[in-house]
Amino acid sequence: MPLTPLDIHNKEFTRAFRGYDEDEVNEFLDQVIKDYEAVLREKKDLFEQVANLEEKLDHFNNIEETLNKSILVAQEAAEELRRNAQKESQLIVKEAEKNANRIVNDALTKSRKVMMEMEELKKQASVYKMRFKMLIEAQLEMLQTDDWDSFDEEQTTDEHVFEEKV
Repeated sequence: MPLTPLDIHNKEFTRAFRGYDEDEVNEFLDQVIKDYEAVLREKKDLFEQVANLEEKLDHFNNIEETLNKSILVAQEAAEELRRNAQKESQLIVKEAEKNANRIVNDALTKSRKVMMEMEELKKQASVYKMRFKMLIEAQLEMLQTDDWDSFDEEQTTDEHVFEEKV
């Protein structure tokens, strides 16, 4: 068990013949008591300071642990966000591809329909042209027949008859 300042103060030495000077020993003991008290106070202060620093260290360790956990949570959240964004972008691309395919297919269907309508119009125009040509040829044939000459003669005769009657 360590000595206390009171133990030092109360310590009595036995007297011997021609021993130490009692005043000198008492002065020295008083000085040792003061120094010992100062060392004990300093030791107490240092223990309190160590306890305080350990408390702060625990606090900072807790903060560090919390920050590490927060960083991990943030990293996991960022990773989850990245994965979700990637999935969403893939869905958007797939949807865009579907829409593009639909638009292309619609355009092809309309193009085929227009081509078929155009072919039908060409056929109708060709038939119309052929009929019109046949009509004109028939009309030309009629004009080229001798019947017109006789009609002209009849008309001239009829005019003369009409003029004579009038």
